[in-house]
Amino acid sequence: MLRVICFILLAIAAVVVIRVPFAAAEDACIDCHKSLREERLNRPAFKIKNDYHLARGLGCHSCHGGDQTALDNKAQAHSPAKGFLGKPKRHAIPEACGRCHSDPSYMRQFNPSIRTDQVKEYYTSVHGKRLRDGDQKVAVCISCHDVHAIRAVKDQMAWTYPTNVAETCGGCHGNAEYMKPYKIPTDQLEKYKQSVHYETLTKRADLASPTCSSCHGSHGAAPPGVDSVANVCSHCHVATAELFAKSPHSSAFADLGMPACVTCHSNHDIAPPSEAMLGGGEGTPCATCHEASSAPLKKAAELRTMIEGLAGRIDQATATLTRAEHAGMEIGAPKFELIAANESLIKARAAVHSLDVEQIKTATDSGLDVAQKSLESGQGLLSEVQFRRKGLAASMLIIIAVLVGLFLKIREVDRRKRLD
Repeated sequence: MLRVICFILLAIAAVVVIRVPFAAAEDACIDCHKSLREERLNRPAFKIKNDYHLARGLGCHSCHGGDQTALDNKAQAHSPAKGFLGKPKRHAIPEACGRCHSDPSYMRQFNPSIRTDQVKEYYTSVHGKRLRDGDQKVAVCISCHDVHAIRAVKDQMAWTYPTNVAETCGGCHGNAEYMKPYKIPTDQLEKYKQSVHYETLTKRADLASPTCSSCHGSHGAAPPGVDSVANVCSHCHVATAELFAKSPHSSAFADLGMPACVTCHSNHDIAPPSEAMLGGGEGTPCATCHEASSAPLKKAAELRTMIEGLAGRIDQATATLTRAEHAGMEIGAPKFELIAANESLIKARAAVHSLDVEQIKTATDSGLDVAQKSLESGQGLLSEVQFRRKGLAASMLIIIAVLVGLFLKIREVDRRKRLD
């Protein structure tokens, strides 16, 4: 037992001996730079306290080189002979980060599952290709991950956390002056904030909702081509994509060189889909290609009528059951059955992408049967509520009449006793 305790104490001592000089050297770099008056030199020292790398023992010299053991000796600390690099050139940053992040053996020490192909993938992106061509304005690692205050992707303060990605990308892509040389739109962020995806991500806290990197990629960022947009959307909307692929629109869009999905739904400012999209009104997707009173628009109007009929019946049944519930009635069974009607509505709305009238009618008819039964159940419960209320009122009248009769009888008895 004594040997075990001695071994543990020796191990702890060894760890302390190994770590103390390293920590002291790193503190020397940070303390020195904190004391400098020039902001560009002291700012990194204040920011690095929250850095992901520093928390794992990687300090200033890990990226900048130099002699981390040189205390109070600037020349030695910044000696090129000691590998001092200073501030990396912008075009060299991906390779600088890649010295560690592209080494599987090294990265396995920190996270066995982390990818080590980010730099390779980066050079397949628009950013990476332009960087190699000499464009110094494109995004590099520090543009998206910050520098000296890099946080884990799962950290809510990280620039790459899902709810922050749009603002991170928008830092460049939403800046009209900065993006002027590239002659591409700069309203993507503004439009995205109007979309159902942004609402789902930020207001409903659904981190699976798409943001910039979900559709464009992260390290390999590139705009989806006409032939790949549907594949991007179908990553989430699988059933809808399969239905569209079997529809007449699929081949027609391909022949016209029109991208699927975004032709009707747009891309960044995707609005919540509704039945109003079906029809020939101004601004509706159908009217973009089809003339007023044409057969396709009549078909769209027919589909809209069927779906709106089911949605209206579900709303009516829901409202009726809610009134019955507020009146104290048990609505568990009909409310549960109404779930099937809502499922039919979802199927019918999705089936619009197939343009198969029979398939949509089958779904709406099935849903209407269920919704009608739920509505009738709710109406029956409300009738029962009225019957109970009327019965209660009649009972109260009878009780009151009996009490009045008793009162009058008692008074009559008392009067006769006084006369006697």
